[in-house]
Formats: sequence, structure tokens, C-alpha cells
Amino acid sequence: MLSVTVGIATSAITAVAVFFQSAATAQTFFSCTDEQGRQIRSDRPIAECVDRNQNELSSTGMVRKIRGPTLTVHERNALDEKEKIAADVNARVNEEKRLSRALLLRYPSRAVHDKERGLALTSLAEKNQALQKIISTLNEQRKKLDKEFEFYAQDKSKAPIALKHQLENVESSLTLQKRYLSEQELERTRINSRFDLELTKLTPQWSVVAPNISQQSEKK
Repeated sequence: MLSVTVGIATSAITAVAVFFQSAATAQTFFSCTDEQGRQIRSDRPIAECVDRNQNELSSTGMVRKIRGPTLTVHERNALDEKEKIAADVNARVNEEKRLSRALLLRYPSRAVHDKERGLALTSLAEKNQALQKIISTLNEQRKKLDKEFEFYAQDKSKAPIALKHQLENVESSLTLQKRYLSEQELERTRINSRFDLELTKLTPQWSVVAPNISQQSEKK
């Protein structure tokens, strides 16, 4: 009976020891050096060191981790804004890289790029020629109408309404076609600007890709 009692007591003492040992192991301390150079230690985060790193220590003095400075609302907002700007810049860089890769796939060489520029300008030139023909036809029609109006040079108000409407329609069409022609000239400038810009992006890439292709051909 005595041995049983002693056994129970020993188990209880052991359990208590383990409990306190676990509690001691789990306990956390904080330490830092404040702005005056003083070493401070506490069982909770140290208010004097909110603006600097604090070491989070175990009960044995081992550093578990380092806590960074606690930021003010203004500092946190500034940091968030800085991170947002950095993320936006990174996103733009990645997008630019993606577009550059896509551009290189579309135009693997200068010859391919020049050919597409030529096709775009040729198509535009054909449209211009068609517009010039329309304008030429309208000018001829206007000349004929102007001759008919010569009969009413003394008093144009006596000209037939149908004749007036024909002249108005021709002049309106001429204005419209000339505007289209002017827009085509702007389109030609836009096309050349686009291909020139692409050329500045593609030329460095071609200089890298061409040697690689050459080396691969030699290996084959």
C-alpha cells in the first residue's frame, strides 16, 4: 500500500515538473536597445523600441525571431503606397516583356517586318488612288454644272432647283472625299510611326535571336 502511495506521489511530482518546464520553455521575452543605447528586456513587446527591431527570445535566451519596427498609420500608408507603385512598375515591366515576345513571334526577322509595312502602305496607296479617281470624277461633274450655271450668271436665283441641288451634292461629296484623303495621309503617318517604333524594339531582339538560330543551324 505504501509503495502505491509513493508511486502516485512520484508521478504527481513528475507531472508538475514537466508542466513548469513546458511553461518555462513556452515563455517569451523581448529585448532591444533603445535610442539611448540601453539594453531593455521585458516579457512583452517594449514600448520604447516600437521604432526599431526587437528580439523575441525563448526562456533560454535563444532568439526565436526578430520583430521589425511598429509603423504609424502614416508610415504604413506610405509603405503600402510604395509597395503598390513597385507592384505597378513590375506589372508594366512584365507586360512589356510579354508584348515584346509576342512582337518577336509575329516578326521573327527584319525582312518579315519590312514586308508587312510594305503591304500596309500598298493597301493604303490603293485606297488613295480610289479616292483620287472619285475626286477627279466629281471635279468633272462640277465643271459641267458650272458651265450650265453660266447661263444664269446674271441672276443665279433663276437657276433650276434641280441644278442647284446637283451642284450642292457634288460640292458636299467633294468635301467629304477630300476629308477622307486627308485622313488617309494621317493614316500613312500613323502606320510608319507604328512600324518605326516596333523596329526600335525588335532590332535588339533580332541581334540576339539571329546568332542563336545560326548556332542551331550549324549544330544540325
